[in-house]
Amino acid sequence: MIVTPGSATLQDLRAIMEGEVLELPQGWEATVEASVSALAARIAEGEALYGVNTGFGKLASQRIGAADLAKLQRNLLRSHAAGTGACLPAPVVRLILAMKALSLARGASAVRPQVIAHLLALLKAGILPAIPAKGSVGASGDLAPLAHMALVLIGEGEAFAGEEVLPGAEALRRAGLTPLELGPKEGLALLNGTQVSTALALAGLFTAEALWLTALVAGALSVDAARGSDTPFDPRIHELRGQPGQIRTAAALRALLEGSAIRESHRFGDPRVQDPYCLRCQPQVMGACLDLMNHAAAVLTREANAVTDNPLVTAEGEVLSGGNFHAEPVAFAADSLALVLAETGALAERRIALLTDPVLSGLPAFLVREGGLNSGFMIAQVTAAALASENKALAMPRSVDSLPTSANQEDHVSMATGAALRLAEMADNTATILAIELLAAAQGVGFHHPLASSVPLEAAIARVREVAAPWDEDRHMAPDIAAVKRLVERGAFTGFVEGG
Repeated sequence: MIVTPGSATLQDLRAIMEGEVLELPQGWEATVEASVSALAARIAEGEALYGVNTGFGKLASQRIGAADLAKLQRNLLRSHAAGTGACLPAPVVRLILAMKALSLARGASAVRPQVIAHLLALLKAGILPAIPAKGSVGASGDLAPLAHMALVLIGEGEAFAGEEVLPGAEALRRAGLTPLELGPKEGLALLNGTQVSTALALAGLFTAEALWLTALVAGALSVDAARGSDTPFDPRIHELRGQPGQIRTAAALRALLEGSAIRESHRFGDPRVQDPYCLRCQPQVMGACLDLMNHAAAVLTREANAVTDNPLVTAEGEVLSGGNFHAEPVAFAADSLALVLAETGALAERRIALLTDPVLSGLPAFLVREGGLNSGFMIAQVTAAALASENKALAMPRSVDSLPTSANQEDHVSMATGAALRLAEMADNTATILAIELLAAAQGVGFHHPLASSVPLEAAIARVREVAAPWDEDRHMAPDIAAVKRLVERGAFTGFVEGG
């Protein structure tokens, strides 16, 4: 897949995460070489240039002699590779390698073409640096994790070849590469940038989008299970408010419920005037989630294409010291995605609670016959409540937190990497909640037999029934939840939403 630096789309980035090989267009080296030549000319003039012939951070006032410039870059990688925790998953690391290559290839970082070529070769060979997940505060870039990535390029650190862990030198050999001797600024350009936090946030975005679609299916199914009304999804309501996500969500819910015999059975003469908010306000809540995801997608697409190291070097020879490494845009986007995941799960949990409550749903208590002898979905709802509560705590914004680093030189940081890292745990919780709702709603619809739901919702029920039988009497609940959760994680329900 050929991608021009600066123009990667979300579709491109998703494809790379899923294993597509990245290539750059013919002639990409020209702008890169111009930047390298420009920096070499400035070095020859003897001027102090941050990170090129000076120390880093608080040590920026220390000049480094010409004989030690390569050692300076090597030492930078070694000292900054101070990450901890479990290694990042392979799809995220693929995206990190790709985005770092795309950023450097824009020709503003004074990095030689062979450095970028090494990154692309590792990606193509499936040799992925072992990058500990923790240790970045999201300014001055994702220093520690990117240092672990960069160590492999000089034959140090560790990398994965599938499940096998290799020393850096052997990893390069397997990819047909030799260790790099880094030139001026190259180490700094490799580890300065927002690629780790952006990759994690993009992974969270892609998962949140799939869970959002699944939640619409589960929510519509719960409407039918509770014999709820589709009037709250009338387009006239949402056009009068004008929120685009709300309008699209209502349209999707209408399409999911269209043709339901259950809905038609109580359209007239139903004594209930309004449904609880968890059914009635789905367009407002899930529509707001959609708008947040769309905003996050735009921010993260721009960031994936950005040049975020420092200093930057123009083809004209100017060396510009700034702060593009500060990942505040990514932190805000990740915090927004955390809200999406938390609210998606919270609303679903409320629908589970409604379905299990016979006063609200009109269904057998806890969705099982012979209540008392059987407990049915009683504790499944408790599990959903526990996970929804856990997500509330995890959703607290990370971007408002800051701890100064580097002896107060870096006195405000974004915490973007932590903000993005926690999205995977939140998504796992939300996927479980949705699995429980799908089981509960499918069980609830069954009580209305022989009346059927709509075609897409009956198909969704059939998908659930492929892995979990109806609940006739108590049995081990956890395997059913796990089986449907696997379907959720594979996106098995997203296709039931029009345009999904």
